[in-house]
Amino acid sequence: MQTVTRSPGRMFMIVAIIAVLWNLLGVFMFIMQVTLSPAAIASMPAAQQAVYQAIPVWTNIAFGVAVLSGLVGSVGLLLKKRWAVPVFALSLLAVLVQAAGNYMSTPLWQVTGPSGLVMPLLVAAIALYLWRYAANAARHGWLH
Repeated sequence: MQTVTRSPGRMFMIVAIIAVLWNLLGVFMFIMQVTLSPAAIASMPAAQQAVYQAIPVWTNIAFGVAVLSGLVGSVGLLLKKRWAVPVFALSLLAVLVQAAGNYMSTPLWQVTGPSGLVMPLLVAAIALYLWRYAANAARHGWLH
């Protein structure tokens, strides 16, 4: 008995393309963060300097893993590859590690307060959405 799967439709490709663009933006932001010059950091307000100077290497590694695996997962989704699902899961995990790590090991909360949670929560929500979207696509047989 053969199973027939319907085509994912145009929305699938739209989501995949937006995911690639979103994660390319993330890679750009990662590169900007890890290549900030001492002069650029010195030009920031003192509180923001304290945050940047306190960022541990391991949270930058998590940031890199988050954006690179997000980009690879997005390309996998675009190519309709099943391996996009675990790659998106890795990205989500790295997003959570990076955000939690930055709040636990830097004065980020003191500098930004509750309003500073908006971007990390948005990034985590998008990472969760992409993982769930890919898992759903795999269940529908759209990924091989």
